[in-house]
Amino acid sequence: MLSRDQVLHIARLARIRVDESEVEALERELNGILALVERMAAVETEGVEPMSHPESAAQRLREDRVTERDRRADFQAAAPQVEDGLYLVPRVIE
Repeated sequence: MLSRDQVLHIARLARIRVDESEVEALERELNGILALVERMAAVETEGVEPMSHPESAAQRLREDRVTERDRRADFQAAAPQVEDGLYLVPRVIE
């Protein structure tokens, strides 16, 4: 369990300003998180194979095909300046 002084020390190290009215609530929250970590650490995991996702579901993939026509020329026709298929824009950094 973290004490009030430890919570204030952690806040100072993290450069987080904690108002006096928030210290007690923050202490409860941090102690709750640490208690959860302790409970999780106590779970027996010997022989449990690590997994990347809790469900072993296959991803349904769609066919990779073009669904829209090439409109590059249409878009570039509306641009103020184009050269060799590239949009020309004003220089913003000298």
